Amino acid sequence: MDYKELAEEAIAAKLKAVPPYSNFYVGAALLTEDGKIYLGGNIENSSYSLTVCAERVAVFKAISEGERRFKAIAIASDDPGFCPPCGACRQVLNDLCGSEIDVIMVNQKKESKILKLAELLPLPFGDSNLK
Repeated sequence: MDYKELAEEAIAAKLKAVPPYSNFYVGAALLTEDGKIYLGGNIENSSYSLTVCAERVAVFKAISEGERRFKAIAIASDDPGFCPPCGACRQVLNDLCGSEIDVIMVNQKKESKILKLAELLPLPFGDSNLK
């Protein structure tokens, strides 16, 4: 699967989002090394701190199904610019997907920008900090 197709999957995943408070729809499509795709949409709660971002929904779905090796994640929103993962999502992606995963950000015009997670999280807290 090429990244353009992955971006389209993320755009489609926005339809599964449930953002009744912010009305900010975000979809994510996580690609495994084996070519499987796991989709996620952001899910809001009236207690905002319990809201879960689209990226974490997709990652947790994949991990719960036994996946451990990932190639890329596409994140689509209606932002006119590019919507990067929040800090919590960057940490989860780093811990569970690795710093070399490609992050494809897709804006409302369906333009994309690709960065390595390491570029978005240059000094990560991780396993080495816990030893």
